[in-house]
Amino acid sequence: MKLDKDRALAVYERMVLIRVAEDRILRGLGSGEFQFTYYPVRGHEAIAGTLGEVLRTEDYLTTTYRCFHDIVGKGTPLEEIFGEQLGRITGTSKGKGGPMHISDPRSGLMATTGVVGGGVPIAIGLGLAAQLDGSDRVSVVSFGDGATSIGAVHEAMNLAALWDLPVVFLCQNNQFGEHTPIAGYTKTTRLADRSAPLGMVGVTVDGTDPNALYPVLCNAVERARHGGGPTFVEATTYRLLGHYFGADQSYQPPDELRAAEASEPVGKFRRWLLEQGWASEGALRAADADALARSDAAMDVAKASAPPGIEELQVDVFSNILEVPR
Repeated sequence: MKLDKDRALAVYERMVLIRVAEDRILRGLGSGEFQFTYYPVRGHEAIAGTLGEVLRTEDYLTTTYRCFHDIVGKGTPLEEIFGEQLGRITGTSKGKGGPMHISDPRSGLMATTGVVGGGVPIAIGLGLAAQLDGSDRVSVVSFGDGATSIGAVHEAMNLAALWDLPVVFLCQNNQFGEHTPIAGYTKTTRLADRSAPLGMVGVTVDGTDPNALYPVLCNAVERARHGGGPTFVEATTYRLLGHYFGADQSYQPPDELRAAEASEPVGKFRRWLLEQGWASEGALRAADADALARSDAAMDVAKASAPPGIEELQVDVFSNILEVPR
């Protein structure tokens, strides 16, 4: 199961959109144009770009606070993502969720959470619902390497394996749990090995290479979709920017960081497409320009939108607006 030309180009376009849209966010935050908490995804583009090519719209996704790439990859409109980040009424939750709590059930994006590992129990609940409904929906949960040390993650994985739930556990291993390298918080060198004692399939894959990611993600999703149970996929990459916007990066060895930057996913996949003859330099430049135009237009829409009005204060908080305490 390999990427064909059309799918490869679709993955590239998604990766570039993630890259240029994040650049727009970083420019705005750096200049003081707007303010919100942001966790950069530079280095993770191939994972979300490829996953978006594997999942159906109706498949579920839950993700963590380092989420921008996952949300774009799942298909949520960019102007609605920006709107939510800026706290505008045009956001996915009318500006009331904020950048760490974006949801868009229309695209299957069911939850984003700032709680480390907090999306994993939600994902197995969604997987159980799909199983009980007899549907073939798959539930994917994205989390970082640090979340593998959270108790709720182990409990959820155990239950998913026991009940053969249609869940894919996607660990985006960027080598650091916040500011701590993996060797500083666990002796496990291959995080996918944590699935074996549970009787779950575990796979480690290069998370910077769509050609490696695509067959692994396809196999995991198809296994879940057809009753084969869950898979733990460890996609290895390297976090190229700080833990959060403006964070110090002195904890990352300079030589290690430079090596990772030299083989960052977008540029590496772009070069591969050219080498394969699957795209010309002109075609890729056109794709880059289109992504930039889409990003700028989406930000303009978000910035021109109003914040939620006072009438929205208690809407979506209580199940019955008539029973709101006065």
